[in-house]
Amino acid sequence: MVYISSWQEFQEAAEGLYEKSPNKTRYCVKWRGAEGRLVLKITDDTTCLKFKTFSSVFLNRFEALNLSLMQKMQNRKPVQQPTPVATAGAEPAPATPDTAVLLASAVSGAASGGGVKKKKPKKKK
Repeated sequence: MVYISSWQEFQEAAEGLYEKSPNKTRYCVKWRGAEGRLVLKITDDTTCLKFKTFSSVFLNRFEALNLSLMQKMQNRKPVQQPTPVATAGAEPAPATPDTAVLLASAVSGAASGGGVKKKKPKKKK
């Protein structure tokens, strides 16, 4: 299990490995916040590909790889949303949620509503 040093090489190899054996391929993401390290691993029990980075530059590339692999796992092609043509006096159509935004919130672990309850102050006697 040697780490691949080039992102482009890792991305192409990971997508190729998934296309070769989609039923056996597993994808693992490890984030070590204390160290600021991101480790990606994809394997099909015979081939193991790993990529490690300490740089935040790779987060956008990581999101793109996740989207690509998830689309392949869902057996869907990306939906191209038509760009609305602006006409005089017409209001723009309401924006629909973007898949990348939904994925980013799911990956980042953002809580949807809710959070930590504040303690009530003690009553003075």
